Amino acid sequence: MTMSRREFLSASAALALTPALRGIAFAAPLPREADVVVIGAGAAGIAAARRIVAANRKVIVIEAGTQIGGRCLTDNASFEVPFDRGARWLHNPDSNPMIKLGRSVGLDVAPAPPGQRLRIGRRNARPGETEDLLATLVRANRAIDDAARKADLSCAAALPKDLGDWAATVEFLLGPYASGKDLKDLSALDQFRAQDRNAMVACRQGLGTMIAKLGEGLPVALSAPATRITWSGRDVGVETAAGRIAARAVIVTVSSNVLASGAIKFSPELPKRQLDAAAKLTLGSYDHVALLLSGNPLGLPKDEIMIEQSSDARTAFLAANIGGSSLCTVDVAGGFGRDLAAQGEAAMIDFAKEWLSKLFGSDAVADVKKAVATRWNAQPLVQGAMSAAVPGGQSSRRVLSEPIGPLFLAGEATHETLWGTVDGAWDSGERAADAALKRLGGVKTDQPAQPAARKPKQRRERGATGANAGELGWPGRR
Repeated sequence: MTMSRREFLSASAALALTPALRGIAFAAPLPREADVVVIGAGAAGIAAARRIVAANRKVIVIEAGTQIGGRCLTDNASFEVPFDRGARWLHNPDSNPMIKLGRSVGLDVAPAPPGQRLRIGRRNARPGETEDLLATLVRANRAIDDAARKADLSCAAALPKDLGDWAATVEFLLGPYASGKDLKDLSALDQFRAQDRNAMVACRQGLGTMIAKLGEGLPVALSAPATRITWSGRDVGVETAAGRIAARAVIVTVSSNVLASGAIKFSPELPKRQLDAAAKLTLGSYDHVALLLSGNPLGLPKDEIMIEQSSDARTAFLAANIGGSSLCTVDVAGGFGRDLAAQGEAAMIDFAKEWLSKLFGSDAVADVKKAVATRWNAQPLVQGAMSAAVPGGQSSRRVLSEPIGPLFLAGEATHETLWGTVDGAWDSGERAADAALKRLGGVKTDQPAQPAARKPKQRRERGATGANAGELGWPGRR
């Protein structure tokens, strides 16, 4: 029996990444001044820059990497189809402006295919077994919600102790797969307040391709890391190896891990309130191990996804026959995924083959034409997948989004309901741009202002469909 995407995918999700698509370089030397400097050319940074340009204000986006996209990066070279090394999905088509924008630039943005399976050993689950898992997920979600209404404790502490044979599977779906962290490291309140991510929408050319297309024509300087941000009084600006850019406002979209690491210096230093908030919103671990198989040895249809009934944390998530090709990804996440990635790409590929052999037989991986693995924890410009609040840390998202004089922080970690998603990153960038424009005095000349950032829909109580499916993933996200 296959379960609906709403039943299965909205029980969780994630994020992860690495480079591929080249962005546009800033042709001229860096300007010496701008109304707003945006740090980072991911979804949040591109959204902010588009908003500022629409208001007829001068903006420059400086990106430390060599391409536009941030945690949305599409590899068009490694395989026969686009491979999103990071986030794969958009969500909430009724309220997500990115879907319309993607279509407006000629991209194929459509609901993701519905196929998904539950595997028990070497066989597919029977209807009753699938229903039993869904019922167990409902019970686990409701227990987390009930606990969150009383205190911001860990999801593990809220989980029922009598989940039986589904315990490890539920823990994987609600923890590593959904947020890149184990349940003991996740805030129950953060999970409870997350907006549902039921409808999954894919871009056939890749989400990295979409962000790069939406960034075309913007003034983006690549390979231009910010070294210091000054935000004291009238002395506002960003220092780079190519010189200093004076500004009236600065929007910072780097990940919470990069922000907390001190990789970018601030003068004066960031307030302890914001640094503590970033430290409570550290990134989870989520990576893709991509295997190009010969033919279709798994016997699965196009764009099928699959999990297994697991007995421990040594498990994964399968996306098979991506785009009708023979490319499959085995996604590893949470504490197990982090430890595995630390061992290196070869160890990750070995695990992926071992896991598929266990479920489909050794013949399934007898002929792997090519294999690659992402290791986002080791990427210095990101340092992980998507943000996940620690127990007691849910309120840190609001703190991180608060303006600090001429300084504005954006990115999925600052979004209270769509954290961990490309949607949330984009929305946060628009919000930060609106706040910066308000400080500057709004739209320059008599052009009409852009509409305000969309408000998230009221969150519904989670049932069978209600775990937090998302991807900055990442995943995401990845």
